[in-house]
Amino acid sequence: MWSIPTCAQCGLIVWRFLQNKTTLRVNPMKSKTLAHEWFEEVWNKSQITAIDRLLAKDAIAHGLFDEHGHELRGPAGFKPFFLQFTKAFPDIHVEVADTVSEGDKIAARCVVRGTHKGDMLGVPASHKPIEFTGITILRVKEGKIVEAWNNFDFQRLSKQIGALVQAGR
Repeated sequence: MWSIPTCAQCGLIVWRFLQNKTTLRVNPMKSKTLAHEWFEEVWNKSQITAIDRLLAKDAIAHGLFDEHGHELRGPAGFKPFFLQFTKAFPDIHVEVADTVSEGDKIAARCVVRGTHKGDMLGVPASHKPIEFTGITILRVKEGKIVEAWNNFDFQRLSKQIGALVQAGR
């Protein structure tokens, strides 16, 4: 059973899980989190140095893979993915639409926009606008991301750039 009290003064919604007494905080006022900093500094400003500052050396990014099919690990594993993606979408912008945090985890719902201006998935630049959504859950330790679970709609992205063709077309 859920109990959802609201606090009009502070704009917070508190969800209580009555069985285990866990409290989640949802902040529609978008107070800044490490997720906001990650997407703003790394993706929106293309600051590759922010990767070393915000991502732990031994971090793992579930759902993102290198060319050998291995999940990305640490800044050294993440940077080639980042460089390839930003080469294909140099004007990429990630909007953090919502965040929820509990304990050492932050969940972020994102909207990704950009223009396909470089090779991606073997598809040459189409100069088409792209937009897709995703959710990531970050586990944070000592101010750095140590683990991330990424679920972004890369199928929609692939369709938008012409990497996937719908059946019957």
